[in-house]
Amino acid sequence: MISTCGRVALAFVPLAAALAVTAPRASTAPGGLELVYEETVNGNQDLYVIPAGGGKARRLTDHPGVDALPRWSRDGREVYFTSDRSGNWQVYRVPAAGGVAHRVRTNPHREWQVDPSPDGRSIAFLSNAQGPEYLYVMDLASGGERVLARHGRRTGLGNPHWSADGGRIVFSTNWRQGHGIHIVDAASGKEKAMDETLTGACEPRFHPDGRRVLYVSRGGHRDVSRLVEQVIATGVKKVLVEWPALNYNPVYSPDGSEVAFTSNVTGEYAVYRQRLSDGRSWRVTQGSGPARSPDYRPRLR
Repeated sequence: MISTCGRVALAFVPLAAALAVTAPRASTAPGGLELVYEETVNGNQDLYVIPAGGGKARRLTDHPGVDALPRWSRDGREVYFTSDRSGNWQVYRVPAAGGVAHRVRTNPHREWQVDPSPDGRSIAFLSNAQGPEYLYVMDLASGGERVLARHGRRTGLGNPHWSADGGRIVFSTNWRQGHGIHIVDAASGKEKAMDETLTGACEPRFHPDGRRVLYVSRGGHRDVSRLVEQVIATGVKKVLVEWPALNYNPVYSPDGSEVAFTSNVTGEYAVYRQRLSDGRSWRVTQGSGPARSPDYRPRLR
């Protein structure tokens, strides 16, 4: 798996806990939502699209290389992703209907964990073009790029995500005191820690309202992790998912009413949804291979 969270072990849980999460019916997903995700089938990891309520998955990429970490463009017409199909991690995009994937940038560096801006004009991504891994922003029309955040030479960054208004980017960093969450102004580059006391946190995503951040909390590389929502202004935290498993890759639905995420609560990684109003959860993917990194398709404009 590609992550800055140190995902390695599988946590096996009692059968009763596994059976508490049931497969969904198609009617349980609001508004006909779709998810893109990565799945390993017959030893090959590609991208797939599936109704959020469950059902038949549609294969989006088909390549011997590893395709991973998909993110929808904000108009829902393309999917950006990371792949090693060129021999090193690079950024690609593919039409939502499928077809040929195009390389967004071409160079010998490791560039990955891409997120397109809400206006569709820029991408945020991680690159080691200058040696250490920095957070970059690139204008898609001109190809102009700039470093938005740089930390220590041995620092690992992770999972940049734009706020819905395009004004900020949230990301994780293990700079100074273990994994924490930082927020940077996309225009000025002014950066601050979301919470100076936070450690063991990674994979952050903004809520659609821009006032909250959802992230993975896993201290000490234990075989369990929680999904926590934190109010930026007050620091108030709420645990959304606390299953006895490794729970990762959280993302809000476009209206913020539910979250999708990855969990190995049954002993294998699969994609799940959880409704926030009552905490009810459903399993989305049913394949035999591990499925991870879901992202909701935005409402088509």
